[in-house]
Amino acid sequence: MKAAGILIAIALALALQTTLARFLVGGTAAVDLVLVVVVYVALTTGPGSGMLAGSVAGLIQDALSSGMIGIGGLAKSIVGFVAGVIGQQFIVTAALPRLVMFLAATALHAVIFMGLYVLLGLRTFSSPWAAVLSQALGNAVIGVVGFTIVESLPGVMERRRMSKRTRH
Repeated sequence: MKAAGILIAIALALALQTTLARFLVGGTAAVDLVLVVVVYVALTTGPGSGMLAGSVAGLIQDALSSGMIGIGGLAKSIVGFVAGVIGQQFIVTAALPRLVMFLAATALHAVIFMGLYVLLGLRTFSSPWAAVLSQALGNAVIGVVGFTIVESLPGVMERRRMSKRTRH
């Protein structure tokens, strides 16, 4: 995936994430679409691109939120790097390994993100595990469905071209 494509995917995820947050109760979304994009980039392009995508996406997300700038960027860059390394070492092409990858990436992101806030004394989290689990499940479902859609698009376009050729 080219850099422009990655930036467009991050921008679309950020726009969709902020749009969805307005319509949900409490103003927080149950999924982190930006994290889903970071994990997708890491699994498809490797740890370097995953780390860079995580840094850029996290810093932009931090700048748009009311939190400390840099914590989300660091958390997403670490997750992007780890997901990229795992994606290179293991075969993560079937739905179940991808589901597990998105679950683990969301859990790792939550541990790093909340851990840094607590460690720096900026915020405390009272029993966040139910919210983390629901976000992990939402991210995993969206990530697996997104992978399936993106992987089927080239075939759809080719079949469409072939059907147009046979009609003429």
